[in-house]
Amino acid sequence: MTITQQAPKAPMRFPRLAQPFIALGLAVMAEIGIAFFVLNVVAVPLIAVWVGIPLLLVFVPCVRWYANCHRVLYAGLIGTTIPKPYKKPPMPGILMWLRTTLTDPATWRDIAWLLVNAVVGFTLTLLSAVLFLASIFYLIYPFLVWVTPDGVFTEPFGGIFTVNVATSFVMIPFGLFAFLIWLGAGERLLKAAAYVGKSLLGPTESAQLAIRVRELADSRAETVDTQAAELRRIERDLHDGAQARLAALSMNLGMAEEMVARDPAQAAALLTEARESASTALSELRDLVRGIHPPVLADRGLEGAVKALALSLPFKVDVTIDLPGRPPAPVESAAYFAVAEALANALKHAAATTAWVQLTHENERLHILVGDDGVGGATVRPGGGLYGIERRLAAFDGTLTVASPTGGPTTVIMELPCESSSLKITPSSGTA
Repeated sequence: MTITQQAPKAPMRFPRLAQPFIALGLAVMAEIGIAFFVLNVVAVPLIAVWVGIPLLLVFVPCVRWYANCHRVLYAGLIGTTIPKPYKKPPMPGILMWLRTTLTDPATWRDIAWLLVNAVVGFTLTLLSAVLFLASIFYLIYPFLVWVTPDGVFTEPFGGIFTVNVATSFVMIPFGLFAFLIWLGAGERLLKAAAYVGKSLLGPTESAQLAIRVRELADSRAETVDTQAAELRRIERDLHDGAQARLAALSMNLGMAEEMVARDPAQAAALLTEARESASTALSELRDLVRGIHPPVLADRGLEGAVKALALSLPFKVDVTIDLPGRPPAPVESAAYFAVAEALANALKHAAATTAWVQLTHENERLHILVGDDGVGGATVRPGGGLYGIERRLAAFDGTLTVASPTGGPTTVIMELPCESSSLKITPSSGTA
């Protein structure tokens, strides 16, 4: 299965029964982090004698990989993605990378987190794991006494009584008590460790602003490039199609004007050819305008335009639309062309016999789902149709998710921000 996302969504939460093992793993990893902390602290002063440079070239990427693993685990515990706050070097080169890394506050926050995690994180996660393991140990204590040789679990308990199979059942209430404590506090202890890690591993407000500015700059540059390419396409279509036919029309009319007196039959033939050229040029102009902004979209809204698009395709397309009104024109246009491109891909590459389209509005976002029963294997790659959809949606802070296992089916999930207040209830909304 190939899954591609433009923007990260809320991560999947870990099951409750998996949390004790995650807690134990985090406790072990917290102590491993001490080695990373020592190696980085030792390598920094050695830069003065150039020995620290190769050391940092190895240790810093290791620490960042180690921190990224924890970001994923913490995200699964608290249900919130923790972005990577690292700066990108403005220019290539080892020295430029080293300079950017050493001046990046996120690098030093990672190192500080290693020490904090080795103390606070270790304590919280180990306590969560011990509560669960202790409860299991005491709940199965009679079984352990029964299956183990004498002397392992049958020593006098606190000098009060001798433990045997019969008296070992006294320990079960301790197991139940520990289990109840784990049910109430185990997950909270893990979340506390995750939030402590997030406070150091997550981006600061200034870093979040810088990341957002960079995303908007990239989106703006890609939008400008897309618009420039669209203008070049329109210019090429006009030059190669309608313009050429209108030039031929002008020549035919001029020749017919000269021949109307001496050869009326030939002039009539030229006029007929000119009429056909005019009709073809008009049809090409209509197709070109329809590609820029389909008239059906302006007249009947997104619902009517998508239904008309579905009827024009040579295979069955099931359309389900539940919108409280018409989105703003830019969002409506982006959604329409995204659906059109996704269905075109299903027609050209998937060998699909059936497709489906669903449009809904929830949580201030326009949700679009386009699926087909084709051969699958669709991926987002530069220059492809899905990549064009991704770039178009990115201009609106939209996201694209593609699930397309080999053999199908393919599901394309798109989301566009669209506040409820921006939806317009009009008489044309909801018509087919």
